[in-house]
Amino acid sequence: MKDVKQLFEKLDYELKQGELSGEITSLTSDSRKVEEGCLYICIKGASFDGHSAASEVVEKGAKVLVIQDDVELSDDARALNPVIVKVNDTREAQAYLSAAYFDYPADKLQVIGITGTKGKTTTTYMVKSILEGVGYKVGLIGTIEAIIGEERIPAANTTPESYTIQEYFKRMLDAGCTHVVMEVSSQGLMMHRVDGFTFDVGIFTNIEPDHIGPNEHESFEDYMECKSRLFKKCKMGIVNADDPHLANIIEGHTCQLMSYGFAENADLRADNVTLVHKPGYLGVQYDVSGAVNGEVEVDVPGKFSVYNSLTAIAICHYYNVSLEDMAPALKNAKVKGRIEMIHVSDRFTLMIDYAHNAMSLESLLTTMKDYRPGRLICLFGCGGNRSKLRRYEMGEVSGRFADLTIITSDNPRFEEPQAIIDDIKTGIAKTTGEYVEIVDRREAIKYAIKHAMEKDIIVLAGKGHEDYQEIKGKKYPMDERVLVAEVVEELKAEGWEA
Repeated sequence: MKDVKQLFEKLDYELKQGELSGEITSLTSDSRKVEEGCLYICIKGASFDGHSAASEVVEKGAKVLVIQDDVELSDDARALNPVIVKVNDTREAQAYLSAAYFDYPADKLQVIGITGTKGKTTTTYMVKSILEGVGYKVGLIGTIEAIIGEERIPAANTTPESYTIQEYFKRMLDAGCTHVVMEVSSQGLMMHRVDGFTFDVGIFTNIEPDHIGPNEHESFEDYMECKSRLFKKCKMGIVNADDPHLANIIEGHTCQLMSYGFAENADLRADNVTLVHKPGYLGVQYDVSGAVNGEVEVDVPGKFSVYNSLTAIAICHYYNVSLEDMAPALKNAKVKGRIEMIHVSDRFTLMIDYAHNAMSLESLLTTMKDYRPGRLICLFGCGGNRSKLRRYEMGEVSGRFADLTIITSDNPRFEEPQAIIDDIKTGIAKTTGEYVEIVDRREAIKYAIKHAMEKDIIVLAGKGHEDYQEIKGKKYPMDERVLVAEVVEELKAEGWEA
């Protein structure tokens, strides 16, 4: 039970009916979760407007309605005389009400928010690993999952709804967490999911045109503006000095700033980058100078690994962690499905990555080309019931940068896998790239491993952390790590040697 008036202490509102007195039993914006004595927030969504359920929820027992548009109640609902509170934006109100409902847990935690087009997921895990290595207990909220103590909760959104965020914060606090590191999406910022509290540290990794279209952002400028909001709601901002759009991101910032990158004026700089290519292993070494000085090695390949690790170093330096204490966590930083290397043989390198659009696939493949592989082999498919343009673009990218493309299935959903493969081939046809098509993903992986040559790099793209394949509306268990292990055992039984 919560005192209803206290929930509104940080909100501007207009009391349309009744008095804010007494207690509520719960708080929700889901009409299916309404219970006797609750507060219901009318959220306007893409497919459902909570205002349309006003009479229904009052008749089910809602004591308080929070609205942004006026509502017409049925005679039965009107007779129950609910309290009606009008606010300017119910999504924003939900964030503040949720924070108050859980007694402002973020005020008792160090909350670290990371925004950017790429690098958010890997950096959150790096930071968690480093801080836990020096004794802090760290919660995590991100694209893959939320982690609260030993509990792992699969994610539906990169940044959950505000009520869920505050609930997670409270549970993390109860579990003994001192810090929280979370991914902050542009959608999360635009839809007020991270309102109602102040981030201790806000991080900007980079920005490229993405998430632009219906139900997302109307333009790149809008996308940048949403990202920039993080730096009006944090105490310390840590930003990528090399990003060409940095000025747009920090425009109007209200926080202190620290920068990182390769630029001379960066507060934390990377120099002398060396790509490390050992049998079955790819990594990167570099020198860091400025706010922190020393040598860094990361067991994840590519220049973007330098940026991700620099970001983590800057964050952990803010919390007075020495580079010496950071080194073990940086060296062994691994994220499921993000440039995740699976050791199969010393003759070649195999990795799993979530790259599932043209931009991320091109970034991945160009990074791998820098390691001068014998051949670069890219295995991927595309999701069914999704844009055909993505298939054409990914096909063209793989055809341009991979020495061999193995086209296979991803999540065909309600489409025929062969039809999706044919669309990918339309893109590859614009290039001179070689390809084979093998519909069954397990068989495709077997082909890649069986035919791998000395110093080849094999990229299994698109599935990443996913552990299922969706076919005809049903999800079947399918984890690429398991598939690789099974295929290797099968090949060994056939006389293949690693």
